Amino acid sequence: MSNPATASLRAIPSIDQLLRSDAALELRAAVGVQRLTVIAREITHQMRAQIESGALRDRSKEALLAEGIQLLQKAGAREALAGFSHVINATGVILHTNLGRAPLSVAARTAVAKEAAGYCTLEYNLNTGERGSRGGRAEELLVQLTGAEAALIVNNCAAAALLILTVLAKDGETIVSRGELVEIGGDFRVPDVMSTSGTRMIEVGTTNRTRLEDYSGAINTNTRLIMRVHPSNYRVVGFTTSPDLATLSVLARERGLFLYEDAGSGALIDLTKYGLEDEPIISNSIVAGADVVSFSGDKLLGGPQAGLIVGRGEIIERLRRSPLYRALRADKLCLAALEETLDAHRRGALEEIPLFQMLGLSAEAIETRARNLAQRLAELVPLDLKITVVSGHSAVGGGSGPNVHPATALLALSHEKLTANEIESKLRAASPPIISRIADGRVLLDLRTVDVSEESDLLTVLKSLAS
Repeated sequence: MSNPATASLRAIPSIDQLLRSDAALELRAAVGVQRLTVIAREITHQMRAQIESGALRDRSKEALLAEGIQLLQKAGAREALAGFSHVINATGVILHTNLGRAPLSVAARTAVAKEAAGYCTLEYNLNTGERGSRGGRAEELLVQLTGAEAALIVNNCAAAALLILTVLAKDGETIVSRGELVEIGGDFRVPDVMSTSGTRMIEVGTTNRTRLEDYSGAINTNTRLIMRVHPSNYRVVGFTTSPDLATLSVLARERGLFLYEDAGSGALIDLTKYGLEDEPIISNSIVAGADVVSFSGDKLLGGPQAGLIVGRGEIIERLRRSPLYRALRADKLCLAALEETLDAHRRGALEEIPLFQMLGLSAEAIETRARNLAQRLAELVPLDLKITVVSGHSAVGGGSGPNVHPATALLALSHEKLTANEIESKLRAASPPIISRIADGRVLLDLRTVDVSEESDLLTVLKSLAS
């Protein structure tokens, strides 16, 4: 008598059978023959393991082929979702780190696609016909907007900190308050960046109270830099003390040291009207006496990921001459988007930048949109999907404004046949994917972060869940 497991193993479809299936033919253009062959081989190994464990025994040859094709289709779907994909951000988190932080303005997107994607004037001067300065226009705009003597652009804020610490304080000591030894997003830790740069970190003060004499008492012949870090994603409140930047500037000058501020999110203007009251304004830091300041391009600036450095001309020139700068500099796509974003700031046209559009939305305006969508869905019959409009709060995100939660209106979804997790999963698997959040057993959609142009796609996906 033959072994059932052996018979089932013989019935596993061959790699060639899977590759000749209609499903494989549909996937070939998207995945490629070589990758599809690897997937088919992995599926046959997976089916073999399942049969040996007893999971797929006693299946007919036809049933196993159907199983293999289904596995091939699922693998193809996973491949399609593995790369970059546009999503609808319905979480209400404006600077959502996992979803790319600040969405670019129309002008910035156009600049990337039309001006920078092909040949462009990255390092070419049209006036002279000779080599030009990379990022020259964006740097000029940064100087105008911050009042600094010069500017430099690298690929992110951690890179900016690494470059500054390496060039100004390598083989020496950098003084920083214990209350500023932050970790942002699990990737940027001040002590780690200092260690990598080759400077020795000297902690002063306590978590909540650091005095001027703590800084002055730590200065010695090995000290190269005084560093102040804006604690972007947390706040120490209550019994706190720390010297302001102007006071630290006086101390640094008296002792012949440089003063460096890592301003984090990097507000170019006063954002009080948006509820962001304690974000350092870069021009104020320059006026207060900071020798060099670094900040992000993709947070409160509303542009692409970039590390922006402004400060004294001699310092910026030292940073530019460093071999490390070449490894960290920004690419042409970033610079093109950054130029347009900075130009909008210079013109005072913040309404062109999506970040400020979303920050400026009132709860009443969002509620009107939400009720309109809910009404349009309520007209469908039968209606398994239940939608109510409830009050809630959005978030700034991206390590900015941790205590700022703008009031909003939320679409709360529940379903007669699906759990909240199942609804969230179906939304995420839709085309385009819709990213939501779950609270109190309901799926919540916040239209603050959904562009009006995306509402039709959102409605189409919700209709598919409704019936």
